[in-house]
Amino acid sequence: MPELPEVETIRRSLQEPLEGARLLSVQVRDRRLRRPIAVAALERLNGRQIADIGRRGKYLLLHLVGGGGLLIHLGMSGRVVLVPRDTVLDLHDHVCWQFEGDGARCGVEMRFRDPRRFGLVLSRATGDLGEHPLLASLGPEPFDAAFSVDYLRERAARSRRPVKNMLMDASVVAGLGNIYVCEVLWAAGVNPKTQAGRISPARWARVREATIEVLAGAIDQGGTTLNDFRDPSGEMGYFQVRLQAYGREAQPCLRCGSSIRRISQSGRSTFYCPGCQH
Repeated sequence: MPELPEVETIRRSLQEPLEGARLLSVQVRDRRLRRPIAVAALERLNGRQIADIGRRGKYLLLHLVGGGGLLIHLGMSGRVVLVPRDTVLDLHDHVCWQFEGDGARCGVEMRFRDPRRFGLVLSRATGDLGEHPLLASLGPEPFDAAFSVDYLRERAARSRRPVKNMLMDASVVAGLGNIYVCEVLWAAGVNPKTQAGRISPARWARVREATIEVLAGAIDQGGTTLNDFRDPSGEMGYFQVRLQAYGREAQPCLRCGSSIRRISQSGRSTFYCPGCQH
């Protein structure tokens, strides 16, 4: 599943070509996603101008002038691509938007492509898109000041759940998923099985710092290319060449040389080093 760095990469790729463009038309080729697409609601946004491209957690937000906009979640296999209008349609191009604006924008089409159909395409005609009900329960962004050591200690107080499970809880911190939590805990030297309520303030400081550093590095590299992730221009992310723990079962730890171990936590694979993650 695309995580925060992948969605942020897409947001940045869309910002320049789409900011200020006007939605000309939308074509829904197949409305069967995780929630059926409300076609009439999408069509009512035609003629509206894009004010900004935003992100909240793993959600991509296209804010419109005057309020409202589009909310897109990539699910397991979703992509947002920008292509010339005459580009041959892919079998899994479920929604296509055309724009009007200056220069090349007139010939650009944005497509939502999702082979596994776990994604979402939702619209809001008015109001602050950031206040959509799906976003109400999300925790702070990892780069926000609210994601502090004190905040982490408060959320972890007396908790017996593993620290990995806590960090993957979107109500605790928005945007983290399995890949990056494994990487964060490796970087912080924290065992993913450790009960969150038993982690000291000093170790929470390492987790917070590692979260920021790992995510910033992944964004700089364009996201992690696993299972065909691409940005809107079709470019692959390159962070996979720098993964320290995830997917490296039985390989030597790049820090201490011990063998990376894989275990299952809440049905997800966890990769960690038993030699230096305590």
